Amino acid sequence: MKHYKFIIISCIVLGFSNAKAQKVMTLENAVKTALENNYEIKIASNNSLISKTNVAIGNAGMLPTLAASVTANNRVQNSSQTLQSGVVNSLDNAKNNSLNYGVNLDWTVFDGFKMFAKLDQLKELQKLGEAQLKQTILTKISAVTNTYFDLVQQQQQLKALDSTIVISNQRLALAQNRFVIGKASKLEVLNAQVDLNTDKVTLLKQKELYANTKILFNQILARDTKTDFEVIDTITVDSGLLLPELTALAEKQNPQLEAQIIAQRVAELQLKQVRANRYPSLKLNTGYNFADTQASLGFATATSARGFNYGFSAAVNVFDGFSQHRNEKIAQLQIDNSKLTIEQQNLALQSQLATSFQTYLTNMELISLEEKNEAIAKQNLAITLDKFKIGTITTLEFRTAQLNYVNAKVRNSNAQFQAKLSEIALKELAGTINLN
Repeated sequence: MKHYKFIIISCIVLGFSNAKAQKVMTLENAVKTALENNYEIKIASNNSLISKTNVAIGNAGMLPTLAASVTANNRVQNSSQTLQSGVVNSLDNAKNNSLNYGVNLDWTVFDGFKMFAKLDQLKELQKLGEAQLKQTILTKISAVTNTYFDLVQQQQQLKALDSTIVISNQRLALAQNRFVIGKASKLEVLNAQVDLNTDKVTLLKQKELYANTKILFNQILARDTKTDFEVIDTITVDSGLLLPELTALAEKQNPQLEAQIIAQRVAELQLKQVRANRYPSLKLNTGYNFADTQASLGFATATSARGFNYGFSAAVNVFDGFSQHRNEKIAQLQIDNSKLTIEQQNLALQSQLATSFQTYLTNMELISLEEKNEAIAKQNLAITLDKFKIGTITTLEFRTAQLNYVNAKVRNSNAQFQAKLSEIALKELAGTINLN
């Protein structure tokens, strides 16, 4: 028993010294790095900023437009004029120059309230951009968290495999000693060597998987894929999740459902803009213009004019081939589709919550069972090791106890990881992910 305790303590010290050799990255730091560097989040953030920038009364058509213009025309041509008196005037290379410049203002003062509906629609599109940004952030946080705890699980499995390597080395040493003194056959030594090599192969494959997952994690964080780091060595699962509370949060915060509700509002405002075409429109215009003209041949060789102009225009749609009716019908159908989409999204969300919560409950029960199994397997290995040292059990029985212990540790680690994945999935559906 003392020898077994020494083996376990050696494994713990070995794992502790390796962890100290590299910087430990916390989940909070990982998420912070992802939010700062991730390309999808940057793009979604820019799109949200575009939607926010578009919310302006000028973009809705409420402000007048002011334009400055200048037009110059010059001609050189052979001209001939016949007057009523019969006199003919002609001139070769006659020059005609005209110059017009000024500023003009146009303002739509009434368009059937379309501009107000347009402004409200731009505000809703801004909310939609924020909801899409939130969805992108939640998805990325979920991906970071899932991969992070996958690394934690793999790190735990590496420690379990390290411990079994230590035990297999001890077994080989015992078998060689027993062979030297004549208490064991060469076959026992060879079996111990084969099992040790098998454990080393398993450890190498696990190290490869761990290294590749770290590369993937660095890619998710949008940083150098060669960056080395360690993660924490424990997985803590929130055991207090309740389905009614998660459902209530999802109805308020789920970004996909929120986006569908906003899309319905956008469709309703689109219908208001279409209906605005039934009303008359009124536009005002004014300006100040200059005009100068010079001609080599004609009644006046030079003319000029300058001054204000102003006026208004009004129009009403009397008949447009029933296009107005069709456009309103289409807009109404789009509203109906958005309502159906919301109902569909609600149903899918409730279904996902229910199934994910059932998986969460099952995984929580598995954690309890696998923790007990690991404790039993650990105790069984300790007893088996003592018996193997005094030669009262076979190497096959010892190997079975050793593998049972390693498998129990791996299953326990995997049960915690799967439960954590269930927790993350539920919180993502609810629109909130806590970093614990």
